[in-house]
Amino acid sequence: IRADQNGVLLAGAIMAGVGWVLLYRLVVGSPPLAFPRWLFFILLYMAVTGTVLPLVWYLNQRFSQPVPGGVILRQSMWFGLFAVTASWLQMTRALSGAVAFFLALSFFVIEFFLRMRERG
Repeated sequence: IRADQNGVLLAGAIMAGVGWVLLYRLVVGSPPLAFPRWLFFILLYMAVTGTVLPLVWYLNQRFSQPVPGGVILRQSMWFGLFAVTASWLQMTRALSGAVAFFLALSFFVIEFFLRMRERG
């Protein structure tokens, strides 16, 4: 399991580095047209997923039994999906505190049920 986790952590570092650099270049140098907007969401997803991955790994090491790298990656991807969805809702001026809370709660409940299914 440890080698699997190391591979996922390395992939997360690459995803975060590439995602943040390309996202910066996109935001600084591109007009807000259709293709750059979609590319923004893709790069934001990569960057947030890769950045949160070490934190998720640490929390799983600290508070849970050792889990495979796929579980760590999936849990990090929930954070990336949350960031992309929140930024999309913010772009359309539909994001509020309650919407963000219930969106995060729904992702947490889905992950909770997935973890229960894996254990059972």
